[in-house]
Amino acid sequence: MARLLLDTQLVLWWIGDHPRLPKAAVDLIGDPENEVHVSQVSLWELAIKCSLGRLDVDLAKLERTIPAQGFRWLPIHNQHLQAVAGLETSPAHRDPFDRLLVAQSRSEPLRLLTADRQLAAYGLTVTVL
Repeated sequence: MARLLLDTQLVLWWIGDHPRLPKAAVDLIGDPENEVHVSQVSLWELAIKCSLGRLDVDLAKLERTIPAQGFRWLPIHNQHLQAVAGLETSPAHRDPFDRLLVAQSRSEPLRLLTADRQLAAYGLTVTVL
């Protein structure tokens, strides 16, 4: 059994059955033996993008869809926020939402699944698909 954390892009691709969703992600997420988590960080990120007009997502529907898919919401805890301070800094990657996802993956621990190759620099808890 693997404990997985999906990054925001993979959440949207999974829910939208997007053709860019890697087969490796489909296999891992779809495996009933695996425990899949979606962070509240993703909901926060999407809410901001919606408010800026950069994305159109029904956030209330997304909130219901996550548990309906068998996924678990991962709350943001103080230990996650404090762990961000200990992350190495990359000039190529400074996205605060991704950094918090990495911190959560290290703190819990969970395996962060992402399609973002820049996140590979954060090491062992990150799997780029």
